[in-house]
Amino acid sequence: MNLEADLRTLSAEINKSISVLVRLEGYILDFQEKKLDNSPGLDEAMIITQSLTNYYTCLETIFLRISKFFENNLDKEKWHRSLLEKMTLEIEDVRPKIISEPVYQGLLELLKFRHFSRYYFELDYDWDKLMFLLKKFNDIHEQIKTDLSEFDKFLSKLIP
Repeated sequence: MNLEADLRTLSAEINKSISVLVRLEGYILDFQEKKLDNSPGLDEAMIITQSLTNYYTCLETIFLRISKFFENNLDKEKWHRSLLEKMTLEIEDVRPKIISEPVYQGLLELLKFRHFSRYYFELDYDWDKLMFLLKKFNDIHEQIKTDLSEFDKFLSKLIP
C-alpha cells in the first residue's frame, strides 16, 4: 500500500468507529433521560456499567489505530494508560494532540472504571461512583467529538 491509501484507510476506520461512538453516546444520553429515575436498581447499574465500558473501549480502539499509524509503539506495561496519555501529546512534525487535558482526565476515570468492572462480579453497585462517571461522561462527550473532528481535518490535509 502507499501512504495515501494508508491515510484513507485510517480515516475510514476512525470514522466508522466514531459512528459507533455516536450511537453509544446517544444511547447513554437517552438512557439517562428516560430510564434513570429516582430509584435506579441493578438493571440500570448493569446497563450504565456496560454502556460506559463500551464507550471507552470504542474510543480506545480509535486511539490504538492512531498510535499504531503514527508512532507504531506502545509500552507493554500499563499500555492502556500509556495510550491514553499519548493522545494528549502533540508530536512535532508527526501529528497534533488528539484530546484535550479535560477530556483526558474524564477518560482516565472511565479507563480505571473499565478495568475495575472487568473483574467485579458482585451485584451491589456504588451509585455514587456510577453517577460520578455519568457526570464525567456528560462533561466530556461533546468535546471528544470536537477533538476527533479536528484530528479528522488534520488527516484530510495529509491526503493529496
